[in-house]
Amino acid sequence: MKILTTFIAFCLIAFGSYAQPPDVPVTPGSNYGSAISASGAVAAAELPKLLQDGQPHDVKVTAVVSEVCPKMGCWMTLEMADKTAVFVNMKDYGFFVPAALKGKTVVIDGQATVKKITVDELRHYAEDSKKSKDEIAAINQPKEEIRLTANGIVVVQ
Repeated sequence: MKILTTFIAFCLIAFGSYAQPPDVPVTPGSNYGSAISASGAVAAAELPKLLQDGQPHDVKVTAVVSEVCPKMGCWMTLEMADKTAVFVNMKDYGFFVPAALKGKTVVIDGQATVKKITVDELRHYAEDSKKSKDEIAAINQPKEEIRLTANGIVVVQ
């Protein structure tokens, strides 16, 4: 019985610490995921033009992070000049980013595509963002948005 109690306590501690964004320094040059450089990056504002053909594209973009998943750091959004956002998730959930990345300028190397997002998925991300029940309930239409699956991220500013 003592072993079972110890095991359960260990699992609760392990899962409790896992369900939070990593607490690591966010300074220029910090890399998350695959190590990448900032060279050759284009502004995120170029993505809509690049994706007009409806095909996924391997890209390296620079943008300001507007939001980071407060639960685990498993997704983030990037600011766009037209006040829309680019949604970024990490390839195969192979890495996470710290919440302190919000407001930082980053370069992301990954694959961009335009995707139709279901109501259920939109509500899931709204819950992750700690939106109110009313805000979540108001989501009743799918949305088309730019998605970026990141292989690596480097902080530039």
